[in-house]
Amino acid sequence: MKNSSKIMKALTKAEMEVMNVLWDIPQALTVHEIVAKYPEPQPAYTTVGTFLKILEAKGYVEHHRKDVTGRTFYYSPMLTREKYTTQVLNDVKSTLFGNSAKRFCSFLIQNEELSESDLKEILELIESPTPLGRVDK
Repeated sequence: MKNSSKIMKALTKAEMEVMNVLWDIPQALTVHEIVAKYPEPQPAYTTVGTFLKILEAKGYVEHHRKDVTGRTFYYSPMLTREKYTTQVLNDVKSTLFGNSAKRFCSFLIQNEELSESDLKEILELIESPTPLGRVDK
């Protein structure tokens, strides 16, 4: 995966919608297949095509042809949703909370309406042997 070690340009809401379609489907998709995954009213084919070109320029997607003679491009993500989420949250933590995980978590907890069971679940995650249920990558 190229660009995974450097900060990538942020996604717009429309770009994120395209990425969510790609992340939700385990195989590469054509523009037509991506459009078909949208709820009604679906965006225009050309609109999605334009976003895919932008996403490719930003390093988020890549395209290929299934065979040498094929004219149809198939698009797939170059990073996982988890890697993107980690990058975005690390950027928020760094820029808004002085890179303090404690301040970041404190802000989230104080500004959410959490139920007692939510709070218990968060405490269990904190106290678990694998921090926050993290799996080795």
